[in-house]
Amino acid sequence: MTIGILLAGIIVVACVFLNRATQKAGLPVLVAFIGLGLLFGTDGILGIYYEDYETVEKICTVALIFIIFYGGFGTNWKHAKPVVSKAILLSTLGVLFTALLTGLFCHYVLHFGLLESFLIGSVISSTDAASVFSILRSKRLGLKYNTDSLLEIESGSNDPTSYTLTILVLTMMTSGIQLQSTLQFIILQFAMGIFFGFIVAYGATYILKKIKLTADGFDLVFLVGIALVSYAVATYFNGNGYLSVYITGIILGNQKMANQKAFVHFFDGITGLMQMVIFFLLGFLATPSRIPDIFIPALLIMIFLTVVARPFATFLLLKPYGCKFKQLLLVSFAGLRGAASIVFAILATVRLNDLSIDLYHIVFFIVLLSILIQGTFLPKVSKWLDMTDKNIDVLKSFSDYSDEVDLRFIKVNLNSSHNWINQEIKNITLPPDTLIILILRNKEKIIPSGKTILREGDQLILSAYKYRGENQICLQEYIIEKGSEWIQKTIKDFSPKANELVIMIIRDSKTILPSGDTKIEEEDILVLYTNELVR
Repeated sequence: MTIGILLAGIIVVACVFLNRATQKAGLPVLVAFIGLGLLFGTDGILGIYYEDYETVEKICTVALIFIIFYGGFGTNWKHAKPVVSKAILLSTLGVLFTALLTGLFCHYVLHFGLLESFLIGSVISSTDAASVFSILRSKRLGLKYNTDSLLEIESGSNDPTSYTLTILVLTMMTSGIQLQSTLQFIILQFAMGIFFGFIVAYGATYILKKIKLTADGFDLVFLVGIALVSYAVATYFNGNGYLSVYITGIILGNQKMANQKAFVHFFDGITGLMQMVIFFLLGFLATPSRIPDIFIPALLIMIFLTVVARPFATFLLLKPYGCKFKQLLLVSFAGLRGAASIVFAILATVRLNDLSIDLYHIVFFIVLLSILIQGTFLPKVSKWLDMTDKNIDVLKSFSDYSDEVDLRFIKVNLNSSHNWINQEIKNITLPPDTLIILILRNKEKIIPSGKTILREGDQLILSAYKYRGENQICLQEYIIEKGSEWIQKTIKDFSPKANELVIMIIRDSKTILPSGDTKIEEEDILVLYTNELVR
């Protein structure tokens, strides 16, 4: 147990450092995670033999839930709305056409069994949200004609279609082909997925807005639970859990809620961890010595996907919108395969023990090639096609963009002696670059105007720019211990050095902004500003 925890810690730390190394080398970081898994695996340096596909499938399913949830949560609907119809076509019919064409290629060219061919097509038919998000964000790749938003929504929303096709083919392989039950299955998958996605999302929104959770950070824990509930309840009623999770993510991510920025940063981190887990396990489960046996068919499938299937679906569905030729070429090239394909391949391997093809290693090699070739050259192809735009910040298409402003909020209490009392806001003098944005009066919230009159007892919320300068603000703590000479003395009597100032008192876990007459008590923590750096 201890050794397992130690190895897990080493792996995570190694992934973090590999992230930096691959960025400098210009390679997608996901390749590094796969490579690390190979080092630990059967044919690697450590040679750990592991083929528990069932356990890995469960782990990867949970990881994929968070990746898809964040795919929705991080999408800014306002910026994505102009391209949503195109993205939905690509994520539904585009996935279907890609799966069908790839299946026909595998059957008639590679001579695989018919259903096994369509199983391969279904498993690898979706583009990978983790890969696309990672490349667009790390390279700050802003693309013309809202192409970045199009790729983000398509890659974030097409996994449910691929999953439905995969389950459908697996059902046919075990129970036979029945047209009526097939149609019922597809309708139920999407209907229940959409229904529970909306129900869970709006239920969670109501709770977050109406009920104050007991402690800071519990709202983050609450959202983690909501993502799991959204998947589980839809799956329980034979719906598409991944579709439910994605819809829940979109709705919650575009609600006006407290701590929105913290939510996005939290899921940014947890999604990064989930990517590490999935791609490490992909390499860990793989046996490179088996690659020669599947090298040719996997390479041909990868080439067909990139050159024929994906471009055919893209041009067929997007050309009627009047999209420019170079945009269609870029969208065709950006069809990276990744996390979802891995999870669905493991799912199929667990459910079927008598496959005549090495499905897992075929998918492994396709994903590896896709990330290496498409992931590495996507920025270069974008520039070659003149599709990049330096004036476009790709983060604008994510919901945390609006929170990236350098504003901070300040609270001011109007006591009986304050000279702003009974004054109109337009007649008072505020510090430069500050603005009164809210007045709290008893239990009432007042949005102020210039004619608003301030009253005794009002709490004013002011906004001001966050300090960003070359000079560091250094804070030190001075603890008032029992018997200290400063107990019951006032702040104006406290004698710090000439280059120090008491800016805050922490008393019984409460924060006090001191004045000169504030009395110092035992166990107070005085927070001092100093312009001397402590080395």
